[in-house]
Amino acid sequence: MLHYSVDFRITGVVQGVIFRKHTAAEATRLGLVGWVANASDGSVIGSFQGREGAVADMRRWLRHVGSPKSRIMDATFVNERVIPALEFSAFAIRSMAP
Repeated sequence: MLHYSVDFRITGVVQGVIFRKHTAAEATRLGLVGWVANASDGSVIGSFQGREGAVADMRRWLRHVGSPKSRIMDATFVNERVIPALEFSAFAIRSMAP
């Protein structure tokens, strides 16, 4: 089975509004693995991996929904690729970007 991997950066009012918690919950609901973290520039960054449909759903959620009090200005997706196996075992919240 092929898996898809995408890195992301979300800008707007996304820190301090429980955005990471909601992102992790949505990713887990969709069966995705990866991570999310606050970045020093005020954005939220991360990576998610899983089946194609779930990856597409997560992209839409990050671009248009987010947490209830967030205001998403932009969602950037990079390093999109097909991977032979998942590189993470779960979806984790990190306090700050690695």
